Amino acid sequence: MKIDKTAISYYDNYCDGYGSPGSLGNGYVSILKVSAGTVKKTDDILIDGIVAYDRAEVNDAYVGQINMLTASSFCGLAGQVWGYDLAQHDSIFQDKNEILFEVKQYDSTMLKVYDAKPLLEAGMELFGTESNRRFPPLPGSHMICANKGITAFRPKDDKFKEGEGYGVWCFIAISIAKDRNKDASLFIEDAGLWTKNDNPKDLVKFLEDHRKAVVWSVAECGKDSHVIYDRTYVSFAYAMMQPGEIGTSLTCGPYVTLAKNAVPDEGFSALNKLTLSQWLKTQKLESVLKKTK
Repeated sequence: MKIDKTAISYYDNYCDGYGSPGSLGNGYVSILKVSAGTVKKTDDILIDGIVAYDRAEVNDAYVGQINMLTASSFCGLAGQVWGYDLAQHDSIFQDKNEILFEVKQYDSTMLKVYDAKPLLEAGMELFGTESNRRFPPLPGSHMICANKGITAFRPKDDKFKEGEGYGVWCFIAISIAKDRNKDASLFIEDAGLWTKNDNPKDLVKFLEDHRKAVVWSVAECGKDSHVIYDRTYVSFAYAMMQPGEIGTSLTCGPYVTLAKNAVPDEGFSALNKLTLSQWLKTQKLESVLKKTK
C-alpha cells in the first residue's frame, strides 16, 4: 500500500497544523525545536510562567501564537522529518556529522547517535525566527506537537523550595526507524530542573552526559515494540535564571502541513530530492541562520 505523504497547507505563507481544514494530502511534516526563556518574577507566578513559556516559543525557530496540542510522540508512515526526509540538511546529505556515541539495541545492533543541530537549523530555515519570519505557523492555529517543558523559579536568596532552582533544561531526540514501511520514527522529549549551582559549564556537562540516558530510553522503547532504529539525533537547550527570575524550557516537534510557497513548483515530492541549500535556492530565499550569528 502506497501512503500519501503530501502535506500542503491551505495558506500561501503559513504552515498549518496537521488535520486542519483545507490542506492538501494526507501526510504531515515533523519539525524539531528545543528552546528556553526567562522573565523577571512579578507578584503573579502563573502569569510569569505564561510569559516565560511564550519566550521559549518565540526563541530560535518561531512557533509563537499557536494553540499547542500535545501528542505522544511518533513520526509515522504518513509523516516525514523536515531537514532529514525533506530539504535534507547539507551536512546530513554529505555525511559530515560526527557520531557522538552508540547504544546497543535489543537485536544487538548499535544505534548511532548524532547531534540534532542540523535538524534544528532546518526548522529555523522553514519557520524563520521572531525577527525574520518565513513560513511560520498560522497565528492562532491549532497545532499538534510532541512536546514537554518545565517552568521554575530562582528566588533572590537562593533558598530553594520544591520546584525551584538555578536553571531549566530540555531535550529533543528523533530516532529514525530502520524499516519506515512498517515502523514509526520515535520522538523522545525530556525536561528538568538544575539545582546544583549557577555554573553553566557544570549544567552543560550534566546535559552532555544525560544524552546517554535519553537515548537509552529510545532503545528500551524499541525493544517494547520490536522496532530497530537506524540513527538518533539529539539536542538540548537550557536557561540559567538570574536571582528573581522564572525560566521555562520547551521541547517540541510540531506536526505541520507546509505553506504553499515553501513547496517547489515541481511539487511536494521534489522536496525529497533537494538539500536544504538547494531548497533555499529553488525558493529564492536567503538563509535566516546568517542573520542570527
